[in-house]
Parts: sequence; C-alpha cells; structure tokens
Amino acid sequence: MERVQPNHLALNDRECMVDGKAGRLAADAVTKAVDLKATGVVLLGGSHGALSAARSFGRKNIPVVLVTDDHPLPGLSRYIRQSFTWPRALSARAGEWLIEFAAEHDLQDWLLIPCADAEARCVAENLTRLRTVFKVVSSGWTDLRKLCDKQLLPITAAAAGIAFPRNYRVRSVEDIANIEVQFPVVLKPAMRMERNTFTSAKAWRADSRDELVELYRKAASLVGHGEVVVQEFIPGGGEAQFSYAALWFANAPVVEMSARRTRQYPIEFSHTSTFVEVIDNDAVKVAGRRLLSSVGFEGLVEVEFKFDARDSSYKVLDVNPRTWSWFSLCAVAGQDLPVLMRDIVLGKPVEPAQAHAGYAWTHLSKDILAVTRLLLRGDLTVGIYARSLCQNLTFAAFAWDDPLPGILELPLVLYRAICGALLRKEEAR
Repeated sequence: MERVQPNHLALNDRECMVDGKAGRLAADAVTKAVDLKATGVVLLGGSHGALSAARSFGRKNIPVVLVTDDHPLPGLSRYIRQSFTWPRALSARAGEWLIEFAAEHDLQDWLLIPCADAEARCVAENLTRLRTVFKVVSSGWTDLRKLCDKQLLPITAAAAGIAFPRNYRVRSVEDIANIEVQFPVVLKPAMRMERNTFTSAKAWRADSRDELVELYRKAASLVGHGEVVVQEFIPGGGEAQFSYAALWFANAPVVEMSARRTRQYPIEFSHTSTFVEVIDNDAVKVAGRRLLSSVGFEGLVEVEFKFDARDSSYKVLDVNPRTWSWFSLCAVAGQDLPVLMRDIVLGKPVEPAQAHAGYAWTHLSKDILAVTRLLLRGDLTVGIYARSLCQNLTFAAFAWDDPLPGILELPLVLYRAICGALLRKEEAR
C-alpha cells in the first residue's frame, strides 16, 4: 500500500488542555475529530464518479480516502485526504486486503463506496465480511449479478415486466450460421470487469453475418465465448437515451431522478456520455423502480434505457450499481446521493428531494468531438447546441474549488489513449 498524503485526522496531544476555555475548545476539537474519524469514506476505484463523490464529502469536511489501481484522476482532488494502491478488485485477496487495510489505518465504521464495475462486484461478493468493518449499502452478488450480467438482465427484466432488446443466443461461431438474425446487431461484453478493447468500447456494431463472425471471434478471444452478448440494434440517437438514477435502501428509493443522455462519444455506441440533462420522465422512473425492487436492491444505481420508437417502449440496456460518469449532476440538481447515503448509515433522517430541471452535465472535451460529428452529419444544429448550453452546467472534471483534476484531465486522456493504442496493438499480435 502506498500513502500519498499525510494523515490529517490526528490532533496534537499537547493541545488537549484539561481546564479553562482552551481546554473546552480542545475537547470540542477532539470530539469533532473523533466524529469525523468514525464517519469518513473510503472510495474504491472509479474516475469521474469517484471524483464527484470526493467533492461532495470534502465540501462538508468529511474525510475521504481513495483506494484504486486504475484511473489517477480522483487522486488529484484536494478533497482526497489519502490515496492507496491495492492488488485489484478481482484478486483472490481483495476482501481480506480491505479488512486488513481498515485495521491498519483505523477506518472502523467508515462508509465504503464502490465507484467502478469490478469494485462493485468485489464489495457485493464480500458483503458479509466487509460489513463487520465498514458501513456498506449494497446488495449481495447473487442478486446484483441478475442486473449486472447482460445475459441475466433480460431474464430479470422479463420477470419484472420491463422491455429489453432481443438477444440472440450465440456461444460459438457455428451458432451464428444457424440462427436467423435481423441486422444490424450489437455485440457487448456480458460484464465489463477486465479492461481490453472490447470492454473499453462497450459495444461493436455488425451489419452483416460475415462482420458478425469476424467481430464475434475477436470479442470471444478477449472475454471468452460465453461472455459475448449479441443483441438487436435499437435505432435512435441522444433523444432516445434515458437513465434512472437513485439511491436505494431497504428495497425502496430514498431519492430518484431521471435524465436524458443527450450526447455521447462515440456518437453511435457510447464509451461515455458527454452531455446529460435532467428530464422528468415518469415512464423511466416506473420501469427503474420495478426492475430494482424485483431483486431487493440497495445502493447507488444508474439504469440505462433506450426508447424504441418502433414499439414505443423503454428498453433496459444496462445497470450500473456504483457511481457513474455524470454523478455530479445529481448533487447540483438537488440530490447529493453520496452524502445522503452517509446520512442513512448514520441513522439521520433523510427528506425526500426532487431533482430540479434546468441542470445539465458535460464532459466538455469529448462533447466537442461528439458535437462536431453530429454537426457534420446534419443531426445537430448550432442553435440547438447553443440552447443546450443555456442551463446550469456542471463539468466532468473541472470545479472552481478543485481545479487540478480539470486542468490535468486532457494530458491524462492523451496518456491513456496512447496506452490503449499499445494495448490494441498487443492484442492484435
């Protein structure tokens, strides 16, 4: 484990006077320090979602530490008190490592929040043991997998009466020759736990049987034959992409909102959203509630839907039971989800809160790329683009009170792009 910053929680014993005004002030300081120590937060992995959570807690003087082996962006925040590396979320010792980590750094009863896919699985798989040390709001992996595994999600959705894209059962190249397929189709990893060109892209489109065979072989070589999902392609752009975002506890939403993922990059199959705005959509909220309640869900969640104009249905695409890229939009719109989660585990009352319209989130550097492509294709006008920016904007990385992540994000993106190109070159070999 690597300590990047000093521990700011300890007090100098010499300041603890036992009488007089100074003594009372020192005693108050000790009490406050103990309270902070008992209710701090450990963020596991993630990038923009973890950064947003760190800022939410830090602005309320709640101590935050980061544990990650992945994206360095959250560690640049002034609100991260300490940063540690670990052996990876899916390593055999991950659960034991976290328990030993809590004991070594005196983090008993701190809130533990997963901020990436593998970390969410790690917490869910080790839930019982981790709850002996940390405060955790999460479902167990048996239930969570019904939502996270795209091979199981259609079964879960069907049982809950939720629409979903048609899936084609493909477990080998031979299967492709023996099934009736309506093109185009989309290939997706069943779960995105390991990083490679397939999981990073999130989806590949095939427009013919020959292309499907070629892409299937490539995908199966990266994740295994049983981990490739072949799914119908739902037409439509950003106007058809919606999300249900919420904090759930005791199988019910504490707060919830709906949003439209108006723009994304790449523009057809999103690696990441680039412009998201608060949109009140009751149909999305109802579908999200029905899906999550069917498995007894607890925790943070974003459920992605796409509206299929062919049959006027909202079809569930993905479930993210952790922080997500546009997580900061929830806070500025009136629903500070990570802070509300902390209030719940501390037994504090939580008042229902509605998300405010007129708020939007943008990953500006990638949104410029998406907008350029859409303008060139004639799918967006300058006027519509300008109007989309006339809202209360929050940004993926930049914040005035915490500027460093925003300043250094572009160099980090370039560095990771180079690493990704090298990875693709190695996979091609």
